[in-house]
Amino acid sequence: MNVRNCKNCGRLFNYIAGPPICPECKDQVEKKFQKAKEFVRNTAHATVSMVAEEVDVSEQQVKQWIREERLVFSDATVAGVTCEVCGEPITTGRFCAKCKNQVMNDLNGAIKKPDAPVVKKKERENPRMRFLDNR
Repeated sequence: MNVRNCKNCGRLFNYIAGPPICPECKDQVEKKFQKAKEFVRNTAHATVSMVAEEVDVSEQQVKQWIREERLVFSDATVAGVTCEVCGEPITTGRFCAKCKNQVMNDLNGAIKKPDAPVVKKKERENPRMRFLDNR
């Protein structure tokens, strides 16, 4: 059993996986996420700082939601998040579409595909001689 103190409130809780926060704080963060999601949906040109101020969370938390692809902005420039490979502004996730395709192609190329099985014809002892069953 792994017992830890909550990073937000300091309470002891049974830690299983993920961020080291207690279930009550996780519920509060999830409620704030739902508010942020609704705010972004209703506000056409919302920025990260506007969302953070409206929902009362840090800008880092908003950017984490964007990187996790839980929150999607309509305009890449106001999201304030860039592709981790090329630095291109993106609306959600960690990579732009071009870099995602490149990573997928690299991964597909790294996996060795099995060779097609070679089918050998059965060779006869004497290819000229043939026998018929006389029954």
